Amino acid sequence: MPPIIDETKLHAFVGKMLGDLGGAMSVPTVRIGMRLGLFDALARSPASAQELAVRAGGLHDRYVREWALAQAANGYVEFDPASDRFSLSPEQAMVFVNRDSPVYLAGAFELVAAMIEAEAKVEDCFRHGTGVRWGDHAGCLFCATGAFFRPGYVNNIVQNWIPALNGMEARLRGGAKVADVGCGVGFSTLLMAEAYPESRFIGFDFHAPSIEEARRHAQDHGLADRVTFEVAAAKDITEDGFDLITMYDCLHDMGDPRGCAIHMRRILADGGIWMVVEPIAGDAPADNLNPVGRLYYNASTMICVPTSLDQEVGEALGAQAGEQRLARIMREGGFASVRRATQGPFNMVLEAR
Repeated sequence: MPPIIDETKLHAFVGKMLGDLGGAMSVPTVRIGMRLGLFDALARSPASAQELAVRAGGLHDRYVREWALAQAANGYVEFDPASDRFSLSPEQAMVFVNRDSPVYLAGAFELVAAMIEAEAKVEDCFRHGTGVRWGDHAGCLFCATGAFFRPGYVNNIVQNWIPALNGMEARLRGGAKVADVGCGVGFSTLLMAEAYPESRFIGFDFHAPSIEEARRHAQDHGLADRVTFEVAAAKDITEDGFDLITMYDCLHDMGDPRGCAIHMRRILADGGIWMVVEPIAGDAPADNLNPVGRLYYNASTMICVPTSLDQEVGEALGAQAGEQRLARIMREGGFASVRRATQGPFNMVLEAR
């Protein structure tokens, strides 16, 4: 006997799917708009499609009109039918134009594109239980990841996260030695170095192209005299005596987080702090079936789990590991005290001593 279909539930579910598919189809048009400067140009003042095409550098106005109507249908720009002009609200500009806004999301669209590009590689991993080496997922996953996390780091590391660590901000202002492990392209390292000029910072990452990019950023920001970047996996770092070790959104990506925790304890100075920033998550999977958990579980399926399974041990914690599991791993590494120092809508900050 065929199942009985509840028409109300079916229509509600199809409505949800239309919204989801519309969001997915917006990814390429948003990326084009970002690259061509269309959002930036529209932020100056309202414009017709023809005016916007000229303002953005002489683009083809028929393409620009279709693009602008797509963004209006997305709800990403405003459209006034009476004047046939488009505009960007202050709130929309926070997402698409203001690069230091905490909700600037250009990197998120790049990350989605990188996930789609790596689809075939990850699908093969499902069949064989293998992984995908970091940097091999897509053309520039590490660039997209850096851009995705940058707004959160710009608005939280110095303002909220480090001040939540007991006594650490004063030590940094006085001069401390800091390791930023899993630093990627160096955004987090350089933000700390700019805020605490008396301290010395070393960024470590096992991905050589990321370190090359980080070194370029250090030169561009005039910080190469106080900030160095080295290619090294977490367990291979030979230098020690660090007053602060930071890990931003990377412990769950490691193949051997327990081995990493043990080594962090070895290289930390007496009285030092290990700060671990991880995606916000409840300890039970059911706690994470929400919009934020949805983003993290999907990204974790395509990026975090394959990255970890490519490494030794292959713990594959995933981006929704939860505080209890992470704290247990940190304590097994020899840390007597682990506490949640602070949290935000997307991250939690764990302090280990």
